[in-house]
Amino acid sequence: MSLQPITDRRAHEETDRLHERALAEAQRLRREAIDDFWRHANGLLGDAARSAQRAAVRLGQRLRRRDAGGTAFPGGMA
Repeated sequence: MSLQPITDRRAHEETDRLHERALAEAQRLRREAIDDFWRHANGLLGDAARSAQRAAVRLGQRLRRRDAGGTAFPGGMA
């Protein structure tokens, strides 16, 4: 009977160690997931900004051509 508390204590200590390791791993994985999310989001925002910049440049060129007496769009469209 005297061995039962020692065994229970060791089992409890092992459970505590496993729990702490699981928490640490969960925190590490959470940080990685957040970093991956923002890295991907920043890439998408950068792509969208570059696309918007190109569209603005093309629109400016078309408007200048139209103001110069040409057509705003290739092919003679209005």
